[in-house]
Amino acid sequence: MEDVLALKTKNVAGNIRKIREYRDYTQDYLAAKLKISQNAYSKIELGYSKLTIDRLFQIAAILEVEVSHLLTLNHSDLIKIIADDENRAAAAI
Repeated sequence: MEDVLALKTKNVAGNIRKIREYRDYTQDYLAAKLKISQNAYSKIELGYSKLTIDRLFQIAAILEVEVSHLLTLNHSDLIKIIADDENRAAAAI
């Protein structure tokens, strides 16, 4: 059970990193927005720090994604989902 939980936690951390990189945001930028050090933010992406629900929602807002995107277990489709969402939003304008 603990192994599965650890794997899911690492997966969420990896999703955060992938979306941050897709947005061309630095760790320093996210850390500043969250009002934490870059080192503390790095620990989030590495899965060393436990995420609170509040922090997860803050990160999703900064990255401009739904929290559900961060929780998805499918890495390969993550960026495609985000790009499709952006395209739909742009078309609606």
